[in-house]
Amino acid sequence: MYHLRIVVPSPLAGDVLDLLDDEPSACNLVHLPGAARRPEGDLVLVDLAREEASVVLSDLRELGVEREGSISVLEVDFHVSDRMERAVREAEGSPADAVVWEEVTSRTSETAELNWTFAAFMVLAGLIAAVGILLDTPILIVGAMVVGPEFGPVAGICVALVQRRPALALRSLLALAVGFPAAIAAVTVACLVFKAIGVSPENFDAASHGLSNIIASPDFFAFFVAFCAGVAGILSLTSAKSGALIGVLISVTTIPAAANVGVGAAYGEWASARGSLEQLAINLLSLIVAGTLTLLFQRAVYARRRTKHRRETPRPRHPIVRR
Repeated sequence: MYHLRIVVPSPLAGDVLDLLDDEPSACNLVHLPGAARRPEGDLVLVDLAREEASVVLSDLRELGVEREGSISVLEVDFHVSDRMERAVREAEGSPADAVVWEEVTSRTSETAELNWTFAAFMVLAGLIAAVGILLDTPILIVGAMVVGPEFGPVAGICVALVQRRPALALRSLLALAVGFPAAIAAVTVACLVFKAIGVSPENFDAASHGLSNIIASPDFFAFFVAFCAGVAGILSLTSAKSGALIGVLISVTTIPAAANVGVGAAYGEWASARGSLEQLAINLLSLIVAGTLTLLFQRAVYARRRTKHRRETPRPRHPIVRR
């Protein structure tokens, strides 16, 4: 269930109230005339089933509410109300399957941006993975996968391709284009320092280190696992089951592959470095392809739902007023 707080100019409030009044999955509709100060207007509050959130938000945006006022959306963690339960039952489908596209856009816009925090997490994840490779310790590799923030920009690229948002695509590509080289460079320097001060072996043979050898040997299963993880990642991003994202992060070897490139470069293991670069490219491309295909399927389902909603919902009866 979502709680919508809508600030709307008074001449437009009638359209908004009509729209929400006609929506079976909406309840607890409250209208406070003249309550808003900046911008001036009315305040409308309503609770709305998650399944219908995106189509109703699209209707509100068509009315010009986002240009003339504002729409704030809060998730209701739990509720105690028979009326709200009936509103949820009126909505078509399952809340877990519903995609709120405005929420997806907001999430990806926040996580796809290159900033110091993103770069720091990439470098730290790479360093943790590098130690795991040097010590041949799987738990450190898993920890590095969880720390790595690279799925945010990957999801941003998928959303940008489906929604045709070139600015988001460029921001996401920039984050990946800077983040991975930064992690590789940091690992290379760290390994050279480790060798110089004697805390790591003078020589490193990738073939004798199981984890490094696996990372540097991409095969069909590398593509298959990354593809499945891409589908799961987008599903966790677009559905109510966001807890699955942790499993996605520890299913693909993007961060370990970048770290293994740095380790190979520091020790002159160029075959291992090349294989790890291939592993990194396969994982990223598989994630993007799988994520984009998943979003396209969800978008097609939403388009059919939107068309049905428009046929069943009366259009506004009041003239739309623009300021």
